[in-house]
Amino acid sequence: MTELKTDRFYINGDWIASQGGTMMEVINPATEEVFAEVAMGTAADVDAAVQAAKAAFPSFSKTTKAERLDLLGAIREVYQKRYDEMSMLITEEMGAPISLSDRAQAAVGIGHLDGVVKALETFDFEHRNAPGDLILHEPIGVCGFITPWNWPINQIALKVIPALAAGCTMVLKPSELTPMNALLYAEILHEAGVPEGVFNLVNGDGPTVGAAISSHPDVAMVSFTGSTRAGVEISKAAAPTVKRVTLELGGKSPNILLDDCDFEEAVKRGVRHCFQNTGQSCNAPTRMLVPQSHYETAMEIAKDVAESTKVDLPTQTGNHIGPLVSQMQYDRVQSLIQAGIEEGARLIAGGPGRPEGFNRGYFVRPTVFGDVRNDMRIAQEEIFGPVLVMIAYEDEADAVRIANDTPYGLAAYIQTGTSAESQARGLAMAREIRAGMVHLNGSDISYGSPFGGYKLSGNGREGGAYGIEDFCEIKAIST
Repeated sequence: MTELKTDRFYINGDWIASQGGTMMEVINPATEEVFAEVAMGTAADVDAAVQAAKAAFPSFSKTTKAERLDLLGAIREVYQKRYDEMSMLITEEMGAPISLSDRAQAAVGIGHLDGVVKALETFDFEHRNAPGDLILHEPIGVCGFITPWNWPINQIALKVIPALAAGCTMVLKPSELTPMNALLYAEILHEAGVPEGVFNLVNGDGPTVGAAISSHPDVAMVSFTGSTRAGVEISKAAAPTVKRVTLELGGKSPNILLDDCDFEEAVKRGVRHCFQNTGQSCNAPTRMLVPQSHYETAMEIAKDVAESTKVDLPTQTGNHIGPLVSQMQYDRVQSLIQAGIEEGARLIAGGPGRPEGFNRGYFVRPTVFGDVRNDMRIAQEEIFGPVLVMIAYEDEADAVRIANDTPYGLAAYIQTGTSAESQARGLAMAREIRAGMVHLNGSDISYGSPFGGYKLSGNGREGGAYGIEDFCEIKAIST
């Protein structure tokens, strides 16, 4: 593996020393040991990166679709060559089990690129509308990206690739908890031949680097993925310069089991999906809604699945879960598990503390709560750990009411029977759910489909043509 330049930022096609000189430790969440240190940026570092992006914009924005397709193809080739490095880094810095890193965490860097390429091939940057005016989709300008730690390359790719496709230039601030994969991604883009100044990277924290990007007058757009709280602060910082802000924020996604679904299969799938990535996914199905008549049976199935869920070191292969990303995240999950107990929910499996056999690392016990009311904290707040809450409902109208009774609206899941009538019921219910994505019977949206949510889950959409559109200004020319 190449030794990454952790004391440098990637600005204007070169690795530049930070103007601040402060370093931050990167912790392996499985061992709680330091395995790297990275430079922490300043507002001056951000300004240097923005000026590089600004200078590169006039020429890059005029590249042709064919030239940008060739560039994306080159990025794919280099990424594939360094795929194993990417997978291992994500495992080391965020604790994703290596098998999950191989098949999902690193894989999305290819999947999202392919989705954008397919969309770009048919994307119409110029067309005549019905009245006969010429409508142009033009790159918006310099973009600022602030990305999270839970699916790091997923969110970097969902911003960088469509921005390149649109002809934008950019500055990236990855999470300070998982900066290593972003440094490797910068190397990949450099090797692929991304022109100087088009892509720039500055590591740092939100209050310093994130705020400087959000408020910078030469940044035309900010795209942020993370907590709703941070999204609000970014929107406030961006408001005085009236820049475009797109946000992909939190979720508390319902998973509705209809009364004729295969409960054994649906409950097992729902629990495992909730626990995937150690529960650190914004679209995880964390609220399982079950018909009252099947509630006790469903809780028994969920208990068995949770108790058989293996927790192990992320370096081990297999279908187990690893640690949470940090001490802060561990403390938050522990406090919410305790809150569920104090609120009177029934602890079906798991509970506070580390799993048996672990005395260090941010490992948590796979936890399931029953007898949950939707007004409890564990049903309303995003826990971001392997914690499932199970809620009984009376009829389909009640299920829809509970599903929508949340400040979030990122995703929802519906499990139906196999008959055409039951699947039609599921589709009708999907239309009633206030969420940006609804998954029927274990399905997933495709690369290139829009990813994003309603309400406090954010605004804007990522992926494919919708992602490219987000990075464009629309100009009408009357002739």
